[in-house]
Amino acid sequence: MILEEQRFLHEDLERLEQGIADRIGEEPRHIRDRLTRDHQIAQFLDRIASQSSKLLEIYRDGDGSRSREIQQIGTGDPMEEFYRQLGDTKSFHARYPNEPVENLERAYRPKRGVDAADPFGGIVDSMFTGEEALGRFFDLHTCHELYLNLPNARRLSYLQYLELFDNFAPGTGTTGSAGTAGSSGLKRAEKLTDQYFQYVGQLAGDLESFMRRTRPLENVDKVLADFDREFDAAWERDEILDWKQESGSTSATLQQASSPDAVWCGACEKEFKNRNVYEGHLSGKKHKRAAAEKEQAGESAESNGASSTGANGAPSATRLKERAIAEREFRVKRLARAMSTERSDTRVNVERKQGMTERERQQELENLFSASSGPAHGAGAGGRGGGGEDGEEGSDDDDDDDRIHNPLKLPLAWDGKPIPFWLYKLHGLGVEFPCEVCGNFVYMGRRAFDKHFNEARHIYGLKCLGITNTSLFRDITRIDEALRLWDKIQKDRRRRDRVDDGGTVVQMEDAEGNVMPEKVYYDLQKQGLL
Repeated sequence: MILEEQRFLHEDLERLEQGIADRIGEEPRHIRDRLTRDHQIAQFLDRIASQSSKLLEIYRDGDGSRSREIQQIGTGDPMEEFYRQLGDTKSFHARYPNEPVENLERAYRPKRGVDAADPFGGIVDSMFTGEEALGRFFDLHTCHELYLNLPNARRLSYLQYLELFDNFAPGTGTTGSAGTAGSSGLKRAEKLTDQYFQYVGQLAGDLESFMRRTRPLENVDKVLADFDREFDAAWERDEILDWKQESGSTSATLQQASSPDAVWCGACEKEFKNRNVYEGHLSGKKHKRAAAEKEQAGESAESNGASSTGANGAPSATRLKERAIAEREFRVKRLARAMSTERSDTRVNVERKQGMTERERQQELENLFSASSGPAHGAGAGGRGGGGEDGEEGSDDDDDDDRIHNPLKLPLAWDGKPIPFWLYKLHGLGVEFPCEVCGNFVYMGRRAFDKHFNEARHIYGLKCLGITNTSLFRDITRIDEALRLWDKIQKDRRRRDRVDDGGTVVQMEDAEGNVMPEKVYYDLQKQGLL
């Protein structure tokens, strides 16, 4: 029966190819239907790969059974062999009378409507959480809780965490400062804990799972393999930021002072303008504590550095742990960069939900999971109606389901349907805000109107009027008002220039004969420097 199995595999491959072609030929409108189609195609491709491997094994004929069966059919009596196989088939079905027969023609045909016999029915509904909205947004609440439980972690809200979860540079602890303060990272020594290792692994795993669920037709394994090769190359060259191999002296102690008179304190990583202040700082408790910590860290780093490569050239356990943590951080950065669109959509969605009540959130979640595409219901109705008049009524229902009724001309949401009227009134989308500077363009709603002052259209309109400093012209939409304000700004600037050039500024003289403006004189006098 090897030839029959070979024939079955060829038929199965052809049916799978036809099923994929039928699904690619139509483009679903609803995101659920599109994801269901992509996951079905991905499963078909996996089945094609598995069936093809079985077929190749048959053609290789490692045990010679296929050759013996062909020889037996070709050399013996064909009718005798036929009746023998027929008897085997009858005896099999006699032993297993209720064995189902697989119909390949119907197995891979696209299903319409909610069919309980469809093996792919509800494949997407159970795949995503309510927060993910069928793969449109991230759901990193679990990772956010793990991050907040880390020792010495910054207290970030969920919205701030979405902005900074892939920035692992150690921050200064102040939210509004510049530099590396806008980060969610910890210090290098604080990362070498099992709790942080579990957190960064959970974060990388959630992002990888989200990519696999939302992009079933992409080769995610190949993408991750490229990330690993890129990380291995950067690690070998010691180019991973915050994870460079430490030498005997750290970069902080090697930093040079900014001026000849300044003195740099390597323990506190701070610069002092003169040596007297530095010597007074050496007797402080803060310096002594920092020096003790630096000395202890230097001894541990020296011992780790001495044992970083043993006698057989193998890296130390500490370096291996650093590599594992750095690899997961690197993967998180690359995955976040690859899904930047979903990340920005998630931030907007979180901001939008913060202005909604709990009842509105629940209603939106119910509408999301109860929504289904029109063609699916229409096809199911047509299939139940059969032919004749019932079939015609089913086609009329299809047209009614496909047609979008929007008599109020409401804006369309992400699913192609009009937004609720209460949301339309809440955001004031019915109020028109014209802007003459933008060429009489009309903005619907206050939010879009406020945002357009920083957009390219409005800035270009101001530059066409000869206005260069556009930051002072917010909420100004008429051309004549903008021109009057610009003329007034220019006149005030010229007046100030004339005052400065005319020498009318009041000059003051101190006891030593130094001449200076009145404002500078009084400032120095208040500070007691005169």
